[in-house]
Amino acid sequence: MTTKTPLNWEEHGKQRTAVWRAEGTPPRRVVLADDTLAADAAYRLACEGTALLWRGDFQNARQLLQALMRRLDKPAKRKTRGKNQPAPEVAPATAFHAHRQAQAQRARVLNMLLIEMQDDYSIGLRRAPDVKQACNEAWGKSDGRAGVVPLRSLQGLIGAHEWRKNGVEVAALGTEHNRIHPHYGVFSPVRGEYVDLVAQTPLPQALQTTPLAFDIGVGTGVLSAVLARRGVVQVVATDVSDRALSCAKDNLQRLALTSQVELLKTEAFPPGQAALVVCNPPWLPARPTSVLEQAVYDEGSQMLKGFLAGLASHLCPGGEGWLILSDLAEHLGLRTRDELLGWIEAAGLKVLGRVDTLPRHAKAHDASDTLHAARSAEVTSLWRLSINA
Repeated sequence: MTTKTPLNWEEHGKQRTAVWRAEGTPPRRVVLADDTLAADAAYRLACEGTALLWRGDFQNARQLLQALMRRLDKPAKRKTRGKNQPAPEVAPATAFHAHRQAQAQRARVLNMLLIEMQDDYSIGLRRAPDVKQACNEAWGKSDGRAGVVPLRSLQGLIGAHEWRKNGVEVAALGTEHNRIHPHYGVFSPVRGEYVDLVAQTPLPQALQTTPLAFDIGVGTGVLSAVLARRGVVQVVATDVSDRALSCAKDNLQRLALTSQVELLKTEAFPPGQAALVVCNPPWLPARPTSVLEQAVYDEGSQMLKGFLAGLASHLCPGGEGWLILSDLAEHLGLRTRDELLGWIEAAGLKVLGRVDTLPRHAKAHDASDTLHAARSAEVTSLWRLSINA
């Protein structure tokens, strides 16, 4: 990833510049930092908006980043209250927006620790790892220019490379050849409960006469792969993201399913009608702040509304639309159940049934999480929709 605005700084009396290989705009203030910089001083500078371009040992930079995390994650001191003064109640939506603001501020501070990369993606620091392959996977072939990246972003890029190399086991794909390999910037199917819903819900009878399914928003290709493994003769999967389409193609090739699944770049539905149309849109109606967040946040529920509005015209007689959606937005006060049902009715659809499952991720059971009340009540559902004749 490269932005148009470069990063500029002064070093040894000379002006330096490099490509900013991260999302957003580069910091305006940059100072050089090395192993002599104390964590408290680094934290103060980062909070003030001053970036630290690291010139010391790479592993020491990792330790400094961890020290910054500990300072950010340290619980704030609570103001003392009288015995008869209960803590004020906070609306779920207010708590959610405050949580996102806190997360954004945390990211801004942590992204102030920078690493310079050479024109071939190598890092000229002591004990630096070889990240060339990870960078090529995420950013493509080097353009021959030196760059600067936040260490936190670089670690995410390295982690994405490991995910891609090792893959994620998906039980719904069977016991053999059951790994999905997510690419950088494509959401990993780590929450297996929604995949299980697609694997276990009975297929519509209309597939017997119209053996075609659509997968709207293919991502890694996991749902298309599950449908193909279940015996759906032909799946047409769409996505607007080149990264997602490339990732899905890679996974379908690994799973030997390319003959059953066709990939198509489009924001909308593919042409024609199908007996089954599946969509797992982003679950929370809020503005994404990064490429990866686009799989989680959908401002104004635009993808959800678009899927519902276009579904009826793309279902064959007797066909079903499967909407996979968490009700977390309802518990957070971001969307009501009545709103969702209203959109379904306005689209000329009816609900044939709903299959529910509880989340299995760790945060659902973490009482210290800011959004624990909402997460602990969350239910993920597969809504079976059909044309309201």
